[in-house]
Amino acid sequence: MCGCQEVAGDDIDALLETIEQSNGLTLQSEGLSVGHLSTELKRYFGARAVLGDQRPRQRQRQFHRSTWMTIPKDTWPRFSRPGISMTLRESRDGLQYFTFEHSRDYQQIQFKFLDSVESMDPNNIVALLQMNPYHIDSLLQLSDVCRIQEDQEMARDLIERALYSFECAFHPVCSLTSGTSRLDYLRPENRAFYLAVYKHMMFLERRGCPRTALEYCRLILSLDPDSDPLCMLLLIDFLSLRSREYNFLLRLYQDWEVHRNLSQLPNFAFSVALSHFHLSQEDQTESEERERLKHKADLLLQNALIMFPGVLMPLLDLCTVQPDAAVSSHDFFGPRSQLGQSPALAELVSLYVGRTHTLWREGGVLLWLEECVREVLRRVDTKDPLVEDCQNKRKQRYQSAPLNIHRHVILSEIKEATSTLPLEVTTQSVMGFDPLPPLDSVASYTRPERSSISWQFLTWNTQNKNRLMSFRRKFFVSGHFEPVIEPTNADAPDTQLV
Repeated sequence: MCGCQEVAGDDIDALLETIEQSNGLTLQSEGLSVGHLSTELKRYFGARAVLGDQRPRQRQRQFHRSTWMTIPKDTWPRFSRPGISMTLRESRDGLQYFTFEHSRDYQQIQFKFLDSVESMDPNNIVALLQMNPYHIDSLLQLSDVCRIQEDQEMARDLIERALYSFECAFHPVCSLTSGTSRLDYLRPENRAFYLAVYKHMMFLERRGCPRTALEYCRLILSLDPDSDPLCMLLLIDFLSLRSREYNFLLRLYQDWEVHRNLSQLPNFAFSVALSHFHLSQEDQTESEERERLKHKADLLLQNALIMFPGVLMPLLDLCTVQPDAAVSSHDFFGPRSQLGQSPALAELVSLYVGRTHTLWREGGVLLWLEECVREVLRRVDTKDPLVEDCQNKRKQRYQSAPLNIHRHVILSEIKEATSTLPLEVTTQSVMGFDPLPPLDSVASYTRPERSSISWQFLTWNTQNKNRLMSFRRKFFVSGHFEPVIEPTNADAPDTQLV
């Protein structure tokens, strides 16, 4: 990348070589340390830019517990254990199942936090944090407020403080790099850790550190790979492409396609094709291998377009490309292709297009797409059997999206996708600190009932009401959900995302 400054001894490729040499997908996160992030930042921005704000800290260093995900800052309040601990619940089949626990005092703080949320006044959360500077949910919620107000630095700082609080509570045998630690999302105490890591990951991606963000994505997926409560399978392909980890994405696809049917997800269908294309364009690839990869990429992209024709026109629109009249007027890619999608499929397609359209603007990619679109139209006109087969699959599958997909869309904040959320999600409030909690949550303690409620906002005047309602629209995602009845085995979609 132009303008980047290489630093002696900071060979990120050497650090990541262990991933390339692994057999299959282990979901280990070898590069989660702060050192990995520092290396990536140095690679992009130079050592001086990265180390500039660290040298004063080294002169004023206080004693802190060694942590992997964050480095405590001197500007943070003095750390004292907030009342969070981690317990090892059980070990079986080489896996260790942990859970976070709240002390009785922390539970009382949590009740006050819920009161503050219901007041819809962020000043109440600020006051709570002044007294309890490492309360997790308050840090997460206030971070959202700062981000909405475009104070990105403060928003990121609050998330890092939450991660530090979590990491100080880790069980001695809990390892983020082993890939064998599990955390049950059904337990509310654990869900905040998922959200903190997710938000930290997105800050890293926006700062231009997609390789480090990919490691955090793998970490979240490793915590509960079967349920995938934040649906990281809808994001991991994008981060792999952004960080040019094409071989990792292909290994993931090969290892998981058999039991997760990843090809039935629009993002994987297109991203795997795009990975083959980029590998075919690399200078070090032998000519024979280059031809093989290019042919494979062509076939995969054509099949993806046949399976998901509703992707093309929105993708070209976001790429500011005017399609050829022969394409836009053809029934296969015309308006009917989008109107014929089920709501669940439209949600997946909109998420993919809204998130990854910038990847299709890169040099040579649009020309390749144009070539494949012409071939797809030829196959459609000649009645290729795959066209009818994919049409039948679209009708049978994608009947309803599971809760974790809706949760992912809400967290993504991609407007193309959030506009496709169903009414049962968009007509009820969804709290930012716990979006769409599982219907079968396992609560270890409950909020006590109160005999009387006298909120200050019940005596609003018109001005205060308008201010608070405006805050609510920004601070909370307006959403609604009803119990999701999982489909029976007979009509369940092939792709397991629940």
